[in-house]
Amino acid sequence: MWWVVVVVLAVVLVASYVTWLAARVERLHDRAAAAAAALDAHLVRRAVAATSLANGGLPELRDAARTALAAGPEDRSGAENDLTRQLRALEWDPDAMADVVTTSRRVALARQVHDDLVRDALAARRRNIVRMLRLARKYPKPTYFDIEEPTLGT
Repeated sequence: MWWVVVVVLAVVLVASYVTWLAARVERLHDRAAAAAAALDAHLVRRAVAATSLANGGLPELRDAARTALAAGPEDRSGAENDLTRQLRALEWDPDAMADVVTTSRRVALARQVHDDLVRDALAARRRNIVRMLRLARKYPKPTYFDIEEPTLGT
């Protein structure tokens, strides 16, 4: 009779662990998706700030900002890198560029948070038990957002 108790206890422990692990995988993927949305919002704010800065007669910057705003997911990193290069090429004027510098710093922070969460989600996906039980099958595989360091300043 004692073996029945041991078997039931083992089943309960394994089921509890698998349930906890599935919830963890779900949380990590949800956090990575939320971080991607926050990064996208900060990239849009930076492009809008660059557009308003470019309205003072900087057509190359305005084109780069518009391209960044209109870029699809597959072209986004290239467009953002081009915008960063255009912003770095400007003559430094702290008063005129304050909004762009602030949004660029926020982009850098959002990208770091996003990449950290993607790393954690991918690590959870690589665990043997997660792959064996296919706990991450309903979530799209998160990807890193690889761009040049977007911070500006002297």
